[in-house]
Amino acid sequence: MTDVLRHGRASLAFGFFAQGVAFALLVTRIPAIQDRYGVSDALLPVFLAAVPILAGVGSVVSERLVRRVRPSLLLRWSQPVVLLALLGVGAGDRVAVLAVALAVFGLAVGALDASMNMLGVSLQRAYGRSIMLGFHAAYSLGGILGASLAWAGAHWDLALWVSYLPVVVLLLPAALVGSRWYVDGERGGVAGDESTGGSGGGAGAGVGFKVLLPLCLVMTFAYIGDSTVSNWSAKYLQDVLGSSEQLATVPYNVYMVTTLVGRAVGDFGVRRFGAVAVVRGGAVVAAGGFAVVASAPGAWVGMLGFTLLGLGLCVLVPQTFAAAGRLAAERDGRPGASDAAVARLNVFNYVGFLIGSPLVGALGDAWSYRGAMLVPMVLVLVTVVYARSFEAQPDRYGGGHERPRTADVGRGSNGL
Repeated sequence: MTDVLRHGRASLAFGFFAQGVAFALLVTRIPAIQDRYGVSDALLPVFLAAVPILAGVGSVVSERLVRRVRPSLLLRWSQPVVLLALLGVGAGDRVAVLAVALAVFGLAVGALDASMNMLGVSLQRAYGRSIMLGFHAAYSLGGILGASLAWAGAHWDLALWVSYLPVVVLLLPAALVGSRWYVDGERGGVAGDESTGGSGGGAGAGVGFKVLLPLCLVMTFAYIGDSTVSNWSAKYLQDVLGSSEQLATVPYNVYMVTTLVGRAVGDFGVRRFGAVAVVRGGAVVAAGGFAVVASAPGAWVGMLGFTLLGLGLCVLVPQTFAAAGRLAAERDGRPGASDAAVARLNVFNYVGFLIGSPLVGALGDAWSYRGAMLVPMVLVLVTVVYARSFEAQPDRYGGGHERPRTADVGRGSNGL
């Protein structure tokens, strides 16, 4: 059974990686998409807002679906849909085609994000130690690769479908093959074994929203911070700190790299110091990053601030998913109870994304962009207040109190 868990962990990490590539290829080529379809500046925000809204719908639907089917099956089929929808965005030639492709992409991404994190949380419980940050590190690595491929496509002036087709041709069959080793944790079974685990029935109503509210707020604030970096870092460096256009593209890449580094080592920090300490530390570092950005006298100090933001924000989202799954399991011992909690929490990923960019833009226009950076700083600091929600009770991930490394997957268990 040790091999089952290891294969499940590796295949899920590849799923996170593939999603990072696909999402980066979409969002970094928005100007090219706008040019290809002739979307006006007034209509573009509608298209951009539709994707996270529909992703939220997809996440809510996923909460219902996993009462009847295993999350591994939902992930197995939603990931190919995301990749094919990406190809549809690149291959279409009419606005109606773009609208349909983005709608499918949004709905499938919601199901994909929810089911990936459901499996990540259940695998972490099976392992008995923190591994969730490693999955999100794979996503960050995929995002860096996707952004690099997008840069190459723009540099060589390649048509969108030419940029997207090789990626889809490589990732789609690999994701399908890898999906056979997905592990559903406490529900039992692997995705390739239809005879094991049956359905997900038993998730029930799950944990109430009131119990999850602190984690929902943390998720929202984390994504407000993340969307601030992704949408405003280049403009801030160029317009406020006076950098060149070329230098203004650097902060987001630095942010992504430091996010990868932080997540790659974050699980060790959780095991050593506990989730509460890591979340608090991440929130303080991220708030410090926003303070440096807001007060930076020049571009290089500003980039230091964005570096700190990557190191601080990177730990919040994975640990929030892990805490939601753990809290649900503690309060509702039924198999699949954590899946409903993860799906509900995942909606606030998109809430933060929708709020962050317009909030900073409105404050920047009405007040100043330096002042606008202080708002996500304060919101991220609120995470320190809610850090106790991340405290492990029976499982004790970190702090030298890992539970015995035994896993209950399928019909048997072996020590890891």
